[in-house]
Amino acid sequence: MTNHIEFTEEQLSEITPALKCLLNQTKEKLKGTDRRQFMAHVSLMGKGGQRKAEKELRWNRDTIRKGLKELQSGFVCIDNFSGRGRKSAEEKYPSLLEDIKNIVEPVCQTDPAFHSTKLYSPITDRKSLGPIDWNNIGMENFWTR
Repeated sequence: MTNHIEFTEEQLSEITPALKCLLNQTKEKLKGTDRRQFMAHVSLMGKGGQRKAEKELRWNRDTIRKGLKELQSGFVCIDNFSGRGRKSAEEKYPSLLEDIKNIVEPVCQTDPAFHSTKLYSPITDRKSLGPIDWNNIGMENFWTR
């Protein structure tokens, strides 16, 4: 039993809108390795497969090539999703927590009713902190987006 569908050369010469829709819907339902390998199988179905898939289906040829390499080698490429995205403020500014403590500690106060041992601070934003030279503590771009 084979894992792929056989098409004639005539069927592959033109990808119909219905077939485009089917292939793209199938691709969208898959994730990671399964998606790449599906894209690779589709690109192998006819002459000029990678270029045709890129042009007709708007698929990335680099992704198709990665899927082909996975199929040929038998090894699965592991995606590094955790390595993407924005770094946390603590990673970007290692002394951030200590700097905030140094700013807030002098104005901390206890709960007036003594129901809690937590300390509270009336400081709420940058304006409340007074004249602080933000450049000296390495946070010149911290408040901008």
